[in-house]
Amino acid sequence: MAVDDYFSLFGLPARFGLDEEALEHAWREVAAQVHPDRYATASAVERRVAMQWAARVNEAYRQLRNPLLRARYLCEQAGVDLQTESNTAMAPAFLMQQMEWREMLDDARRDAKTAAALRAELDAAQAGMRKQVCELLDGRRDYAAAAVRVREWLFIDKMEQELAALRPA
Repeated sequence: MAVDDYFSLFGLPARFGLDEEALEHAWREVAAQVHPDRYATASAVERRVAMQWAARVNEAYRQLRNPLLRARYLCEQAGVDLQTESNTAMAPAFLMQQMEWREMLDDARRDAKTAAALRAELDAAQAGMRKQVCELLDGRRDYAAAAVRVREWLFIDKMEQELAALRPA
């Protein structure tokens, strides 16, 4: 089983706007083909190869079913390095928004209404980012611009995780 990328592994088009039901169906089919239990009586080498393929299939599925990870993967497959560790440059308006969200997060530790308001803002920002990234990747094929949005989306996702971890005092 030779494949060049995660999309071809499942026989799906390399697009951000992925049919999630088709992905689920394809994953189940491919996972069943390479499941280590099917190779229980095979040689040690065949069992090891089956384990490696099963791990690859599961990692591919994990990446493609998550819209943020899928966007990141598409950018990287197109040769665009997101430089998440070294490139922190963002639009001034987004930086201001980050500061506002950080302040809200601090207040949300003490106030459930602020937490709910922040959650709503972050959910809306996630939805907007998903729409923008879809247009940039599938519509315009502008991977560099999509990478900028994906870096912003990563921040939004991190904020949502921090908010979810809050325990109001």
